[in-house]
Formats: sequence, C-alpha cells, structure tokens
Amino acid sequence: MTDQVDNWHKLARYDTNMQGELHANLLRNNGITVSLQPLSAMPGMNSGIVLWIQDTDLAHAQRILANIDTDGATPYEMFDEAPETDLGSTLNSPKDDNNGGTL
Repeated sequence: MTDQVDNWHKLARYDTNMQGELHANLLRNNGITVSLQPLSAMPGMNSGIVLWIQDTDLAHAQRILANIDTDGATPYEMFDEAPETDLGSTLNSPKDDNNGGTL
C-alpha cells in the first residue's frame, strides 16, 4: 500500500472556478498533476475552487504561479491602449494633391 494520498498539498484557493481552472491548465501544460476541489457540491455554482498538488511538484508549481502577471490588464485591454504616434496630426493635415508640390 502506498501513502500517495497523503502527499497532496493545498497550492491555492480561487474565488472563481474559471480562474482556478485556468491556473490548473497552465500547471498541467507544464507537466504538473493537479487536483481540483470545488467549494460547492452543487454543479454550476461559481463558489470557488482549491488546487491541490503532489509534494514533489509543489515548488515548481509555486514558481509557475508566482510568474503570472497579475496587474489586472486583460489581453483585450492591451489592444485598447493609445498608439505612441500622434495620428491626429496626420489625419487632420491638408493633403498634397500635386504629388510633391506645395499647397
């Protein structure tokens, strides 16, 4: 008989199931075995989730989660930032219809 059941450690608790599942998939993609424990017995309830990790993967999993950018910006917000060039001066300038001549 093995004591593998006793080798699980609580890695993190998330308030939403989606965030926990995202981080669990990130860890799985890095070869780490993850067990998810929903905090509600009712299916569909978004009450949070706990990630459990084998003790042999604990340090590696903690390093991976510590490197996640948590500044609050979503990928969509990164595209909403204003460009560094001033498009207003280009769009509002008079056109040169003489192909290089002066206006």
